[in-house]
Amino acid sequence: MVRTPLTPEERRRGELFGTLLRQARGERSMVEVAAAAGVSAETLRKIETGRAPTPAFFTVAALASVLGVSLDELAAVCDREAEHDRAALSA
Repeated sequence: MVRTPLTPEERRRGELFGTLLRQARGERSMVEVAAAAGVSAETLRKIETGRAPTPAFFTVAALASVLGVSLDELAAVCDREAEHDRAALSA
């Protein structure tokens, strides 16, 4: 299966999402959080570094649950940043 290349905006949103998860993880280890969410530490590492900018919904939901972050909150922050990026490009 060939994936459509991501737009710069999609890559930026993935990086932002990874940063949000990293901040929510705080002092907890990557291994601890990944295990609690039922994903590999490598998957979490890729998401946090933006190398996996479009993780599966159930992966996002599991991580959000373990980290105590609502999906609505994550989406809202990513949407605000995307809107900010669009406004900057059109200015």
